[in-house]
Amino acid sequence: MIDWLVIWGVTQAAGVVVYPILESLAQDAAKDYGKDFFKDCLKKVIRLPEPNLLKEAYGKALKEFLELIEEELKDAGYQEAIIKQYIPYLQKFVKREDVSAALGMAFNVECKAIDTALLVRVWTELNSPHLPEDMNWDFLSKAYIRAVKKIVQNSDKLRPIFEVQTLDKIADAVQEVAGIPPAFDLEKYAEGLREQYGNLKLESLDTTGVYYNELKLWKIFIPQNLRECQEFIPQVYELPKDRSRLLQESGQLDALELAEAELENHRKRYVEQPIRGVFEVLGDPNEVAKEVVAKYAVILGDPGSGKSTLLQYLALIWAERSVRDLPLYPLPLLLELRTYARDKQARKCKDIVSFIHGGNITCRLNQQELHEKLKNGDVIALFDGIDEVFDPALRDEVVTDIHRFTNEYPAVRSIATSRWLGYKAQRLRDAGFQHFMLQELNDEQMQDFVVRWHDLNFAEGVDKERKRERLQKAIRESRSIKELAGNPLLLTMMAILNRNQELPRDRPELYNQASRVLLHQWDVERALVEDRRIDPKTIDYRDKQAMLRKVAYYMQSSAKGLAGNLISAAQLESILTDYLKTIEVEKPREIARIMIGQLRTRNFILCDLGGDSYGFVHRTFLEYFCAWEFVWQFKESQTLTIEQLIHDVFGKHWQDESWHEVLRLISGMIEPRFVADIIDFLLEQEVDKSAFLDEGRLKKDGLSNLLLAADCFVEVRNRNTISNISSKLLKALQIELEKEFPYKFNYETAYILAKTIATGWKEISEILSWLKKRLRDTSSTFVGHSVLQVIVEVWKDDPTIILFVKECILNDDKWYVRISAVEAISQFWKDDSATLPLLKDRAINDQNEYVRSQSIESLARGWENDSDTLPWLKDRAINDQNWEVRKATVEVISQFWKDESDTLLWLKDRAINDQNHAVRNASVQEIAKGWKDESDTLLWLKDRALNDENYAVRSTSVEEIAKGWKEDIQTFDFVCDRAINDTFVRGKDQFDIYRTNPRQTALAAILEHYSDKPQTLELLKTVSNNDPDEKLKEFAKKELAKLSENPVGA
Repeated sequence: MIDWLVIWGVTQAAGVVVYPILESLAQDAAKDYGKDFFKDCLKKVIRLPEPNLLKEAYGKALKEFLELIEEELKDAGYQEAIIKQYIPYLQKFVKREDVSAALGMAFNVECKAIDTALLVRVWTELNSPHLPEDMNWDFLSKAYIRAVKKIVQNSDKLRPIFEVQTLDKIADAVQEVAGIPPAFDLEKYAEGLREQYGNLKLESLDTTGVYYNELKLWKIFIPQNLRECQEFIPQVYELPKDRSRLLQESGQLDALELAEAELENHRKRYVEQPIRGVFEVLGDPNEVAKEVVAKYAVILGDPGSGKSTLLQYLALIWAERSVRDLPLYPLPLLLELRTYARDKQARKCKDIVSFIHGGNITCRLNQQELHEKLKNGDVIALFDGIDEVFDPALRDEVVTDIHRFTNEYPAVRSIATSRWLGYKAQRLRDAGFQHFMLQELNDEQMQDFVVRWHDLNFAEGVDKERKRERLQKAIRESRSIKELAGNPLLLTMMAILNRNQELPRDRPELYNQASRVLLHQWDVERALVEDRRIDPKTIDYRDKQAMLRKVAYYMQSSAKGLAGNLISAAQLESILTDYLKTIEVEKPREIARIMIGQLRTRNFILCDLGGDSYGFVHRTFLEYFCAWEFVWQFKESQTLTIEQLIHDVFGKHWQDESWHEVLRLISGMIEPRFVADIIDFLLEQEVDKSAFLDEGRLKKDGLSNLLLAADCFVEVRNRNTISNISSKLLKALQIELEKEFPYKFNYETAYILAKTIATGWKEISEILSWLKKRLRDTSSTFVGHSVLQVIVEVWKDDPTIILFVKECILNDDKWYVRISAVEAISQFWKDDSATLPLLKDRAINDQNEYVRSQSIESLARGWENDSDTLPWLKDRAINDQNWEVRKATVEVISQFWKDESDTLLWLKDRAINDQNHAVRNASVQEIAKGWKDESDTLLWLKDRALNDENYAVRSTSVEEIAKGWKEDIQTFDFVCDRAINDTFVRGKDQFDIYRTNPRQTALAAILEHYSDKPQTLELLKTVSNNDPDEKLKEFAKKELAKLSENPVGA
């Protein structure tokens, strides 16, 4: 009988945890723990060791590891009684197969570090007690590897097997040549990330001397949303044709070969892509391990949209953790690609790993140890700024290196960023990267930023509340300011302006101040001083503004007009040079080139869009400077008369929506009496309303002259001076809303018209009464809904409005008004004690099913966290007499309570037992959408496709199977069977012709998902000849003709 404790060198004095754990392992002779321990590290040995030799090495190594753990506990001040409590957890821990394999890797001669991330993760998964806060896993890893090497060196049997001495001598010789290798110090690397990226760099945006040292990026960062653009980057197709052709010829844009019809289909598919949270796609950095939508991703966006900030945030979340927790999470490698490209061009590095080894990512990381982490997938690679590598050939090399990196380290998650212009997607698309467009901040994200900004920058008090509300109000009440605030850079700038002064009431002055901030960044003077070839010449902000007016004026006169925001480098240089000549500077072209050169390294008010093209950092500034140029010609140089302004500017462009913002800005920058003349002109214009119908209803374009006139009116600060035109315009708007003739409005038109009247003339006391009367008198669904919504939005702070809304909920005879009132009270008066009881009452007792459905949806959305909401809703889903209400309830339960353990079973019950097919149908759709990854969902759907008595439920089941499980090897055969054998029979009732045949649904699904299969053609022929449903036969014959004209693979 072998005494393994003796062989392992373990005595009762070995330690508090070492002896009992190894004694337990020695007694468990039937279990060969050494097999798991060495399973991954024997691939390069000369010969396999004997089993007993493996067990000897296993025990000795485990003894060293446990002694190191115990030493860490003692160093942290833990008493023996506390340390003993760790014994059962450590026993379970070291017996885990993955832990054993990770520890065994130390015997691999190439091992520089064991997988500490896995060790920490498993320790956490086992619900083990906390380890010391300052426990250094990397130090423990190195000490353990050194101990293992000593075990091998001291064993005559192990030494020749692992060839340790020979390899160590080679390593020593390499080290003598290479010098001292860099360390792999995670604590130091984290400190470097915090120093380089931790603080928001706001000095260039705030010139008042305010310090923002405490404003940490990771505290203020707002996660944005993404939309997939894998096959189609929409902005590329908005470029002028001549510009896109030049970019293709210079190798900075993939070939564009979409016909107009195909282009529209791609646009539609892009818009239909779901908008997802960035962490849903890329993984939440606050979670240890989770499957992600995109393992390899490219994030595209506009300048200032937050691409770099996103990557910095992902790195900083890791860097802000305690030293003990750093190994638990993937190591973020943040590479600024412009720096990498520069070093590669200078031959300072040959690839990405050698670049990191060289120390260009805040601190040097040892290449060999990094290699181990990369192989294990314990890294997230962050490649920032493909577009910032300006040389197209060098950019292609960098993209190749990224591709090579993912091939060499396939387990590593990789994220790259680029501006969309000048980026060629095909290379990384072929390498398996998914592409996403970064979306602008939405309302909720803007609100979150504003709250955080003021919480972090102001002490509690009246000043903080006043400034926060001031900024929120500006964003809420001005469409243009809200559009500006969608860009994180510009929202930050507005927050800074708001800190130092009250935001201007009129937008032109706000844009003027914002442009001065951004122009202050564009420090041309310093660049000229640094360039010794040119004598310094002061170019102040007024000169820069004048140049930007010329640039904007040129852009609006181009083929794309104000719909585009793009100018070539050559044309930009020409405009700047021409202006510089007028102020008599020396070497104007050289100065223009220096100014443009600055745009390549930073975003000023103009920025490099990529592809040797430039534009304003936001189109708002294009519109502002364009408007200012017209006003300059009208007021300053007086080369434009009021008649020319009215007829040549407003007259030519009032029907072009892309010009409306410019025309509004002009109105805010000239005297009110001139605006009155412009409004009079617009009121006289005639619009052919029949040209602006959507399914028989009038779109807002049919009232474009009136709405633009109202927009121009609200830009006037002192409206009392033009009271006559105010009354005339108001009367014209009221007549339209009263008569709604000759065409009924669509919803957007009704809402905009009502909102225009309410906001433009709110100070007139009779306007609220007039709107209430209009609400009572209208028979129009859209007008009624819109008027009530506008009343609530504009006068919600009036204490009488909640009483008015409750009156509408209970007593208005129009169901669509009651629906609007239910929505309003749940949105604006959720905290009123009477709101929840009122909604429950209406969900049961209102006579209209749509009002009851809306009450249920509002209740679910607003009271999701109340414990009695879900049981109450389930009762409604079973006991309401109307199927519409039951269907709506099924949908909200699926949406808001998906994670409840019994929701799936409950939905399956509704999908089988509700007496109405529409409710069963909705249940099937919700299950297919929300529980696709459940193992039995596919089989359950097949049962519904075969056995539900209703054709619509069977159709939906087949459609969901084909869509969600098209890769399953049995799906094609199953759907083919349904295309032939479903039992649907079309009746002779007048409505039967509209019923969906499940066989046709199955056939359409096969054509969509399996058109390239040879069986598809035969199936079409069979159905077109033999199906008893004439409507399906006709469909099959048409599809057969299409396939004959355009055979698959031709």
